[in-house]
Amino acid sequence: MSENTNPSEPKKLDLPAVRALLEKSHGREYWRSLEDLAQTDAFQDLMHREFPRYASEWEDGDSRRNFIKLMGASLALAGLTACTRQPTELITPYVRQPEELVPGRPMFFATAMPLGASSTGLLVESHEGRPTKVEGNPDHPSLGACDVYAQASVLGLYDPDRSQALTLEGEIRSWASFLGAIQQAIAGQKAKRGAGLRILTETVTSPTLADQIKGILAAFPGAKWHQWEPVGAHSSTAGAHVAFGVPVNIVYDLRGADVIVSLDADFLNSGPGSLRYARQFSARRRVRGGQTEMNRLYVVEPMPTPTGTKADHRMPLRAADVEQFAWSLAAALGAETGGRKGAATAADKWIGPLVHDLQQHRGSSLVIAGEQQSAAVHALAHAMNAVLGNVGKTVLYTDPVEPHPVFQVESLYDLVKDLDAGTVDLLLILGGNPAFNAPVELGFRDRLKKAALRVHLSLQEDETSELCHWHLPMTHYLETWSDCRAHDGTVTIMQPLIAPLYAGKSAHEVLTMLTGQPERTSYEIVKGYWTAQHTGADFEAWWRKAVHDGVVPDTALPVRNITMRAGWAASLPQPPAGQGLEVVFRPDPAIYDGRFANNGWLQEFPRPITQLTWDNAAIFSPKTAQENGVVSTDLVEIAYRGWKMRAPVFIQPGHADGSVTVHLGYGRTRAGHVGTRIGFNAYGMRTSSALWQDFGLEVRKVGSDYQLVSIQDYHALDTERHTIEKANIAEYRKNPNMIQESADAPPRELTLYPEYKYDKYAWGMAIDLSACTGCGACVVACQAENNIAVVGKEEVHHGRHMHWLRVDSYYHGDIENPEIYNQPVPCMQCENAPCELVCPVQATNHSSEGLNDMVYNRCVGTRYCSNNCPYKVRRFNFFLYSDFQTPSLKLQRNPDVTVRSRGVMEKCTYCVQRINRAKIDSEKEDRKVRDGEILTACQATCPTEAIIFGDINDPNSRVAKMKAEKTNYGLLADLNTRPRTTYLAALRNPNPEIEKM
Repeated sequence: MSENTNPSEPKKLDLPAVRALLEKSHGREYWRSLEDLAQTDAFQDLMHREFPRYASEWEDGDSRRNFIKLMGASLALAGLTACTRQPTELITPYVRQPEELVPGRPMFFATAMPLGASSTGLLVESHEGRPTKVEGNPDHPSLGACDVYAQASVLGLYDPDRSQALTLEGEIRSWASFLGAIQQAIAGQKAKRGAGLRILTETVTSPTLADQIKGILAAFPGAKWHQWEPVGAHSSTAGAHVAFGVPVNIVYDLRGADVIVSLDADFLNSGPGSLRYARQFSARRRVRGGQTEMNRLYVVEPMPTPTGTKADHRMPLRAADVEQFAWSLAAALGAETGGRKGAATAADKWIGPLVHDLQQHRGSSLVIAGEQQSAAVHALAHAMNAVLGNVGKTVLYTDPVEPHPVFQVESLYDLVKDLDAGTVDLLLILGGNPAFNAPVELGFRDRLKKAALRVHLSLQEDETSELCHWHLPMTHYLETWSDCRAHDGTVTIMQPLIAPLYAGKSAHEVLTMLTGQPERTSYEIVKGYWTAQHTGADFEAWWRKAVHDGVVPDTALPVRNITMRAGWAASLPQPPAGQGLEVVFRPDPAIYDGRFANNGWLQEFPRPITQLTWDNAAIFSPKTAQENGVVSTDLVEIAYRGWKMRAPVFIQPGHADGSVTVHLGYGRTRAGHVGTRIGFNAYGMRTSSALWQDFGLEVRKVGSDYQLVSIQDYHALDTERHTIEKANIAEYRKNPNMIQESADAPPRELTLYPEYKYDKYAWGMAIDLSACTGCGACVVACQAENNIAVVGKEEVHHGRHMHWLRVDSYYHGDIENPEIYNQPVPCMQCENAPCELVCPVQATNHSSEGLNDMVYNRCVGTRYCSNNCPYKVRRFNFFLYSDFQTPSLKLQRNPDVTVRSRGVMEKCTYCVQRINRAKIDSEKEDRKVRDGEILTACQATCPTEAIIFGDINDPNSRVAKMKAEKTNYGLLADLNTRPRTTYLAALRNPNPEIEKM
């Protein structure tokens, strides 16, 4: 791109000029994006406006006349509440109130959310029989943490687009009519011993469901059970077979891992066990009370991930080059490789220092292979952990979590073969959406039609339901009894929080229709299975405790002693030579494999790293984009093995050169009103031989100015000021006061305001940047807790998204491989709050406990408070974003928090409803609120426990101790706003040998 020399034209992104800027010694230390580095006109506009251009409702300028008109309106409305008339709602009292229920007081029930080959243990908040919010179960192997999928699952329960009727070829039918049809089909299979019966499921971790299916297979020996999970652990399973000859489950223990090597493994944010691993990893990153020992993380990966942001050393490598690096590293460590060594990669310069570091930490190190990496990488990781003595210490092997482990690609091929042969009389699909996400070369949509009778059980009428004769509405996991295993095998008895909203059935109940027991409920089926498994005396007491606690005791799978097969490396073929660009397929960080496409919270959730919303993109490195002549928001045609599609371009600093990442799950054609026809369908070019990466991608620009919405530069703060404070652990050891010495906070007495003494409580928050991975679970948790509205892609594009909490990303270093830092930014709850002085109606006030409160029915929408907020944390309801009409969505909302109409300023309040609930309880018992008794929504869900909230008047509280740490600092503290939310600086532990390179 040529440099823009015409002063009358807007200044645009010029990548060569950006590189030249960074090469200069006076280059910017931190930057938010490439546009920030180049100081484009668009970024400057965002920087100096609270809202992006066109976010105002009036476009005729800010004349004096308009200002006087608005001010007059503000004063005239000062005593009035919002004027939007809400719809009339009729209420019905209890006829007989349950004894254990206290109106207005939530109850919590333990359950779990299964996803793929694992589950998350949950405590679900219920208001008068309505589940409204989920929290993590601390007794579960997930250790009380949650991810974005669990937090958003409550909205999925009340999704008005859920399937609400059983249909036969689009016509509504009764369950009785389906029962007659299925029993007739099963009767025809008895003489054939089930030779025409096929059952297709996703990965099953439910002991009860697996037992049911095995019972059917025993009754019909000719039947087959197939499994397909598009984001399953296909390579991990294959790698285990290469290394050991049998399937195994891998459980890591990061508590004792001093040195960790990630081979394209986003183990802190995705995959089975990631919540537990994030908590264990972050516990080793904290510098508290003078302790300065930290673990060390090395990461090689093609696309920056939350795990990569925590790396002490990160190297962007093409996905195929990760395997080459793994061969070289294994050979250098002395692992059995059959004499093979990988081709040269950019990370080879690490091998000497890395081998030395790993060998110094034998038995306390760990090599982790990514779920999307090849079978060879997984086998090499096993070999390296074995030679380093890590097996049995930081890496443990158990039997598979799945009761019926299979090679899922081969299983799907076997089903397709039978469909082509015309031998499938009845195909029962329990969940999943194979017509949308099966490998493209299988042509599953067309082959599915060859089954004589097709039945699909699912939450929505999706792409697979469209091709089936019978569509059955499925119960949500919060509506049914079931069971599931965690990543280590621990079982949770899943209990329902609400009766099925749409008369759906669970997979358990559908399978009973095949065995002639249609009257059995899920409760009877699950309890009956565990009755047979229980060997103790008092089953009822055992059952009640297991359901209450959310974990079945002693069900974690025992550790296996297993060794590598001799000559395993010889069974691995040489990887083909790469030609052209590499394409990398990854599950979307928000909508996963596409199953959450209709969830508005997840669609609007800013993805970690890219901060994209409502879309997927073809993600390029700056160099690869420049070589192909494209910039962000260009539209390109990407072609691979004859399949073509169009995708917008997004340039991501830190992405590997010569590689393009695309996220799966978008391009749905039947996904409800929210998720249909958004983005492009990357499954349309994903083959079974290259599920995760391959070479041969071709790119051709076909358009420009695609509306791709990333909020990375929205609400940007001045990066020349104190936003991110960081240090190496060695520097911190030499001078523990270095962070406070660099801060510009003025002394407390330097103010015009009189000092206010907070006599009882003084609420505050501290956020540890060394622990935060930027996963964004706090953002969705805050949305679920506080009834925050979804505004849609167009409104987000205008800067009107409503999230009360954001996670800013900052870059440091060159654009090819920068360090990346994450910073959650809620309201700072300033003691000297600039917003409070300018409100003409006193809608924003300071409480006696230090909270910056918002009185919604006073707010008249002048937005002066927002203009005066240096942190840009206030959100304004420009339009009526909240849905007051859809009946099911009314059930989801938290009754302790108001549902705002238009014309109201909103922001974080430290979950004041939770504060008041705890204060009421403590006053009843004539005591003070205990430390840890109040957990804000963001704090409760955080996998790394980076967020701590409490009473800073209590010197023994965790938050007071964190604020007393020498790494504690305030964001933009030089403004003398005295923020109650402060940060602990980001500390890293680099290898001195690599630092000298």
